[in-house]
Amino acid sequence: MKERNRKPRIGLLGLMTDGYEATFPGIMEKQKKYARSLAGMYPDEVEVIFQEIGANRESIEKITADYNAAGIDGILIVLLAYSQGAWLLKAMQNNRLPVAVAVLQTDDAVRPDFEEFELTINQGIHGAQDNCNILMRLGIPYQVYAGSRFSEEFHRFLVDFARACKARTALQHMRIGTMGRMQGMGDILTDEMQLFAKLGVEICHDDLGCVYSQMQALTDEEVKAVTAADREEFQIDPKLTEESHETAVREYLGFKKYLEAGAYDGFTAHFDMFGQDGRFRQLPLYAASKLMGEGYGYAAEGDIICAAMVRAAHELSGAPAGFTEMYMMDEGSASILFCHAGEGNYKMAERTKKPRLIDRYLGEGGLENPPTIMFVPRKGRATLVSLVSVTGDRFRLVVSKGEMLDKEDLKRCEMPYFFFRPDTGVKNCVQAWLKQGGTHHEVICLGDVAERWKMLCEMSGIEYTEV
Repeated sequence: MKERNRKPRIGLLGLMTDGYEATFPGIMEKQKKYARSLAGMYPDEVEVIFQEIGANRESIEKITADYNAAGIDGILIVLLAYSQGAWLLKAMQNNRLPVAVAVLQTDDAVRPDFEEFELTINQGIHGAQDNCNILMRLGIPYQVYAGSRFSEEFHRFLVDFARACKARTALQHMRIGTMGRMQGMGDILTDEMQLFAKLGVEICHDDLGCVYSQMQALTDEEVKAVTAADREEFQIDPKLTEESHETAVREYLGFKKYLEAGAYDGFTAHFDMFGQDGRFRQLPLYAASKLMGEGYGYAAEGDIICAAMVRAAHELSGAPAGFTEMYMMDEGSASILFCHAGEGNYKMAERTKKPRLIDRYLGEGGLENPPTIMFVPRKGRATLVSLVSVTGDRFRLVVSKGEMLDKEDLKRCEMPYFFFRPDTGVKNCVQAWLKQGGTHHEVICLGDVAERWKMLCEMSGIEYTEV
């Protein structure tokens, strides 16, 4: 996979006119040091690259072009003093990266002893107005922050913007392997070329032979290494036989090598194909769960859109994200029960609890019992999303913010599950979800990351709605 574990990379475009240097000798060097200090504020979360000050039209265009060529995820514009908006115009016309503008100041308060020099280095606000006016008139979407660089709000804004940019980068280079699609399932259908053109997601149609051939090339040592690691990571069901466990591992490694060979970021497969194929003994529920835990995208039944969004969610949230499905409303807990056939990202589980690897019966597919990783995601804030293919190149992201409940009382449920309480209430959430065409496959993210999804939608020309 492509750079799964790197931090987001943001290019800092610091602007000020070079005409100030004649009036205030040394001002350019002083503001360059200030820009470097901004770039180094949150190194553990965001890699901010600062090249030089954009001091005239030529340097602004060069810096912007360099950032576009360097694999940067987005550009953060900061006014280091005043800078003419017209100097930004051609640079932005040729720019392909998401843009944000932050109105920051070297001093957060006006002191009585300020002279013209201090007022000059703090007057970025009207430069921001000039430059944002140009962005608006060009029709270029941009994010905006105004306030102290030391505030938690700026910290959150920068990380949210950076994560949304990295998710967009992931989508722009994404390849999803797909094997089959459930007949008659309407809400997973889309115009694949429009998905490719709009988001950058390339759909690659394969068949199960690509996985089976990888399985045949595995060595016993490779399989046993994974089963040994599983015994450390999971509570193993005493009923789970070594043979069944190893069969699941072979499918997992077959899919993993298939993904690596094709440089794929995720996959989706329809469960009926495995029984019809005749060479598979189990449905790959274990494989899907393991691969989501490693950061791959996944969705069931040929849902290429949801598989892509699971992959994007890993990048956007910076935490494990998973594929899921609404099952039923629970009046007693004022929540919605979510689960699916047995796939889930077990890295979302409580860190203090080992997930269980169980032997369980599953009638779908008519195959042997599929080993299944059982867990309940950790409680706390969570964000649920669904990307809807409306028509042609029109897409809509339906988003619900809420709470993952500390509730795991389904003793006879042999699928990963969780109870999610929407902030808007179950009735309002479900009704609005249906009105907006939200699909029956969803992505669940830990934490409140709705603002990041909103930024990503603005960057990508996607409708955004909260329910």
